[in-house]
Amino acid sequence: MSETAFGGDVDGVVGYHLNPLTCGVAKFNVMLARHLEVQIFGLFDNRVAALRRPLLSVKLSEFAEADAEALASLVETAPWRDHFALFLHEWTETPTEQLLLSLAEVVFCGNDELVASLRNRRAAVEKLWCPSTLLEPQRFASDGISVFAFGMAHKVRPELHRTFQALLEKTGRPYSVYLSTALHEGTAFDESFTAVFEELKKIYGNKIYFLGYLSDTAVYNYLLDTTFFTAFFEKGVRANNTTVNAAMDCGAVVVTNLDEYSPEVFGHMHNVIDINRCDGLPVSPDILGSLAGNARATASSTMGWDSLVARIKML
Repeated sequence: MSETAFGGDVDGVVGYHLNPLTCGVAKFNVMLARHLEVQIFGLFDNRVAALRRPLLSVKLSEFAEADAEALASLVETAPWRDHFALFLHEWTETPTEQLLLSLAEVVFCGNDELVASLRNRRAAVEKLWCPSTLLEPQRFASDGISVFAFGMAHKVRPELHRTFQALLEKTGRPYSVYLSTALHEGTAFDESFTAVFEELKKIYGNKIYFLGYLSDTAVYNYLLDTTFFTAFFEKGVRANNTTVNAAMDCGAVVVTNLDEYSPEVFGHMHNVIDINRCDGLPVSPDILGSLAGNARATASSTMGWDSLVARIKML
């Protein structure tokens, strides 16, 4: 193994996690591959074996133990075992890290502390950094219709969003869609939701903005300011959907889908808009104001906490 400069011959960035929505290193790797104008690969992608001079960008503390051992085996047997670059985001003294350090043609360190940690282990390491990883630095549109969508990731319904997008286009007005999401405990924000979001991007184009996870305070403020709040369900909205109830309590104009088991107090064009019965979205301030007022009244009285507690005490 030689201590020579790696040069500009990287032909692929290789990482462990690949979802930039859930992992900072994955996000860095996506951006790095983009700027190097090469493809990004998962460590255990079969195509990695065909690379000539890959750059491995890893943080071993993120690895499952079995995967760390598998990485060690991969590097020891790969055709490029003496011709790869290593970008370290952390040093935790693991055997796999020590192996990578000994075999890499060049080692890049993401900060000064890493350089200091490795100074006595390897004669030469390159001190680097991690630039901004804002994948989509977009300014929010400040005019037109605003749409806020918030809910569990597995409940996003692209087919109803297509219908809604057509209704937005029909208004003839500019619009922006802001999407946030949450997850049930024990579930993963993985490629399944990423695929759904990519599908929504195909529907709304550059008019959709992904907000990630928001605090209740942030959700509250979006609900107060949005023109429409959307939440679509497999069958129809239910009385125990706290997201829709919260939106109505804030006076948001909710666009959803109703069925026979939706709350009886939900009425199309009274306090909600049923996407399946909507021929055109209202844009009149008077109509929107009436919908918002009725929604707030329904959520705070008929379906509010006082009514719930009173009912429980009666039973």
